[in-house]
Amino acid sequence: MVRRLAQGLFGDGLDGRLPARVLNVIERQQDASEILIAWVQLSVVSIWTVLYTLAPKTFAEDADIEPVPYALAGYFAFTIIRLVLAHRRALPRWFLALSVIIDMAILMVLIWSYHLQYEQPASFYLKAPTLLYVFIFIVLRGLRFDPWFVILSGVAAAAGWLVLVLYAIQVDPGDNMITRDYVAYITANKVLLGAEFDKVISMVVVTAILAVALVRARRLLIRAVAEETAHADLSRFFSPEISRQITQAEQRVEAGQGELRAAAILNADIRGFTPLAMRTPPNELMTLLAEYESRMVAVIQRHGGSIDKFLGDGIMATFGAAPPSDTFAADAMRAVEDLTDAVELWSAERKEQGLESLDIRFTVAVGPVVFGAVGAASRLEYTVIGDAVNLAAKLDKHTKVEGVRALTSLESYTEARNQGFMPRQPVEERPQRDVAGVEAPVDLVVLVA
Repeated sequence: MVRRLAQGLFGDGLDGRLPARVLNVIERQQDASEILIAWVQLSVVSIWTVLYTLAPKTFAEDADIEPVPYALAGYFAFTIIRLVLAHRRALPRWFLALSVIIDMAILMVLIWSYHLQYEQPASFYLKAPTLLYVFIFIVLRGLRFDPWFVILSGVAAAAGWLVLVLYAIQVDPGDNMITRDYVAYITANKVLLGAEFDKVISMVVVTAILAVALVRARRLLIRAVAEETAHADLSRFFSPEISRQITQAEQRVEAGQGELRAAAILNADIRGFTPLAMRTPPNELMTLLAEYESRMVAVIQRHGGSIDKFLGDGIMATFGAAPPSDTFAADAMRAVEDLTDAVELWSAERKEQGLESLDIRFTVAVGPVVFGAVGAASRLEYTVIGDAVNLAAKLDKHTKVEGVRALTSLESYTEARNQGFMPRQPVEERPQRDVAGVEAPVDLVVLVA
C-alpha cells in the first residue's frame, strides 16, 4: 500500500507513457475540477460570513481588533481571485498549494477567535464544531484526483490543530488547563490531550484513506480517458459502430467470431480511376480521394450505414450489419439517392474550378451475411461475408454494361419497398440480365440512369 501510495503521489511513470492528447484530456478534467472547488470555497466563505453576522458578539468595547471580519474579507477576496484564475485555466501548482494552506489557516484563525468573541479561556475554542469544516476542505481536494493536494490539506489541518492545542496550553502559564477527567473536559474549559490527539488522528486517517482512494481513482481515470481516446481514434479508422463493438465487448474479440444478419451492401466506385491516377500528381490524387471519401462517407453515415473498407477508389458500406436494423434495405436505397445528388453537386463545383467531373457508380445488394472478425491474432478486421457482398461487387462492374449510375437487384429493391422505401423518381426494371460471375440471370432495377 505504501509503495502504491508513493507511486500515486510522486508518479510511477504511467502519465509519462501516455500520449499528449490523453494528458490534455486529463488536464481539462483537472481544470474543470478546480472550477468546482473554487465555487465550493466561495459557498463556504459565504456561509461563514452569514453565520458570523448572525452569531452574538461579546467583544469588549475596548478591544483593539476584531480579527474575524478581516480574515473573512481577505479569504473572500482570495477566493474570488482563485475563481477567476480557475475559469481562465491559469492555476499553477504552487498557487493551488498556497490555496490549501490558506484554507486551513483561515479556518484555524476563525476557530481561534472564538475565545475572544465569547470572552473565554483559549481552551474554549477546542470544542468548537467548526472543526468539522476541516474534513470538508480535505475531501474537497479529492475532486482534483490528485492525492498530493489531499495529503497537503490533511497535514496542514493536523499541524494547525496541534498549534491551537499548544497555544491553549501555553497561553497562560499560571493556569494549568490540562485534565484527565473527561467530564471536566466536557463541562469546563479544560484540555484533554487524548481527545485532541483523537481529532488529529482522525484527520490523518481520513487523509490517508482518501489519498489511497485517489491513487486508485486516478489510475481508473487515466485508463478511462485512454480508452475513450482510443475509441475516438478507432472511430477514424473504423466505423463508430465497429469501434464501439471493439471497445465495449465483454470478451476479447477473436478471429472466427461471427453473427448471421440480414443486411444491405452498398458499393461506390469511380469509373475510369486508373487512367486518372496515372496522369494526376500523387499529392493531388490523394487530395482528390480524401475529398471523395469524405463526401460519400458523410452521406452513408447519415443514413445509418457503416464503412466496411476503402478499396482504393472504391467504398464498401454495410447497412444492418453493425448495428442491426429493420430498415437496412430502405436506408441503403435512400443513401444511393442522396449519394448521386452529392456527386452531381461535387461535379458542378469541379466544373466551375476548371476540373474534370468524376463518374461515380453505386450498387446495392441485400441478403443474409456473416458479420464478424477475420484475420490472425496479431491483425484482425471486422467484415461481412455472403452472397450479397459478392453480388454487390459484380453489379458494380455491370453498371458499365448497363450504362447507369446506380443499380440493384429486383429482390433487393422489393425488400427496400417492403421496408418503406419510396423512390424519388421512377425506376426501370431490366429483367433476366446476364451478370458476369453470376450463374443465373438476374432481374435488375436501375435506381439512377
